[in-house]
Amino acid sequence: MSSEEYNFLRNVPIFADLEDKELEKIAKLGTRQKYKKGNIVVLEKESGAALFVIISGKVKVVRTDEEGREVILSMFGPGEFFGEMSLLDGLARSASVVAISKSELFMIHRRDFLESLHQFPAIAIALLAEMAMRLRKADMQIKSLSLKDAAGRVANVLLILADDVGVFRKGKVEIDDLPLQQDVANMAGTSRETVSRMLHEFVREGSIHLKGNKLTINDYEAFRKTHL
Repeated sequence: MSSEEYNFLRNVPIFADLEDKELEKIAKLGTRQKYKKGNIVVLEKESGAALFVIISGKVKVVRTDEEGREVILSMFGPGEFFGEMSLLDGLARSASVVAISKSELFMIHRRDFLESLHQFPAIAIALLAEMAMRLRKADMQIKSLSLKDAAGRVANVLLILADDVGVFRKGKVEIDDLPLQQDVANMAGTSRETVSRMLHEFVREGSIHLKGNKLTINDYEAFRKTHL
């Protein structure tokens, strides 16, 4: 196996501390799967049979509310992974995952992944750190929904999207394919009209630039300090 075939694993946080030979072993455990935009990768309430690593493309993690509306919980891009919770506790998937662009994923079945945790303790340690970070992010989102005003809630969603799928360049963050305003509203616990008003207010004050479905946070650190 050539190094090019498993180089993508170097960018995955839970595999970052492994040596080349160890990465090669991990690469041999999994298979690559390609998905078109809109394809369902995993379905809510199905059994968790695999861990997925994103080689290219983007996916969204979604749940459906009681009225049948889709609520986006998070978005993931290259180098990120999902599906670890069901692998560890053996319970059904807590949400669905859908490709939002043409994507290639690396899939490791549950048995092989659990064996790799025993064989390479560094993966388990890194996995715990990653899950702790995701828990902190969830706590931040809950706090935002309960304590912040409309501007704070919408800003918090933009910061989550920036961290999940944004491209950082010299202090700015570009978010391509911004979710629909209704999706942002669902994430922020507010209305679509409020999201539209807040986005225009952020544009007016110079915090963001919005062109079509591409949004740029002009000064990420300043925006974060203002709204967190």
